[in-house]
Amino acid sequence: GSHDSFSYWVDEKSPVGPDQATAIKRLARISLVKKIMKKWSVTQNLTFKEQLEGGIRYFDLRVSSKPGEIGQEIYFIHGLFGIKVWDGLKEINTFLEQHPKEVIFLDFNHFYAMDDSHHFFLINRIHSAFGSKLCSVECVEYVTLEYMWEKKHQVLIFYHYPLYQEYPFLWPGNKMPAPWANTTNVHKLLQFLETTLEERSRYGTFHVSQAILTPRVKTIARHLIRGLKNTLVHRNLPMILNWVKAQKPGVMGVNIITSDFVELVDFAATVIALNDLLLEDDESAS
Repeated sequence: GSHDSFSYWVDEKSPVGPDQATAIKRLARISLVKKIMKKWSVTQNLTFKEQLEGGIRYFDLRVSSKPGEIGQEIYFIHGLFGIKVWDGLKEINTFLEQHPKEVIFLDFNHFYAMDDSHHFFLINRIHSAFGSKLCSVECVEYVTLEYMWEKKHQVLIFYHYPLYQEYPFLWPGNKMPAPWANTTNVHKLLQFLETTLEERSRYGTFHVSQAILTPRVKTIARHLIRGLKNTLVHRNLPMILNWVKAQKPGVMGVNIITSDFVELVDFAATVIALNDLLLEDDESAS
């Protein structure tokens, strides 16, 4: 999976998003501030299509309306506004049309400046984009690839807002827990990932291990111009990748792992390769 999956393109010319504090919104009237914000807001370099082609199958999505804009259009957001959600969904659907056996998870987990009418608009967009590819809520254990192929389903949507109850194709957010370490220290991050894996409930949910470091205000202040990638990601990714390589998938192990800048190391291929351990277990069992 990718963290803040859509943030490869954010618009410096747009207003600062409603996910930001008032002080930042005021500062952002200075054009240089938005350039610096972009360096810290962008967590991915690849488009949806490029991420999909690189093996990413879980997408972490934050969305917002544009306050003051007429209509109910919804955009991706991370500090600054990104592309329209509709454009992203179409791009993903084109990939799925070309690869009918691929299955993806879309996790809508942060909503900003949205009332119920915005949610109805967005849910309608999701349904228009994917139609019969959407998998209705089931016991997690039933949802095997075989099940998905048989039903011709390709998309699981997780929706962290109460309206999910009104639509059979929206999975509740609590079926996709993604505990967050909120640290700049790679050792603390890895300890957190270990602890939350041990606490993972045995049945009934998916699980996201967020292998990401989060800058604090003082981190940004000290390394203003360098940005997220040069300050935190480059230096620590090899160590994070070593942790990934040491994991086992399955009920008591890792399930979904997310990272920033997924193309900087062999992240997706490393995670995908863990599945071979499941095959080895099957063979030894038989």
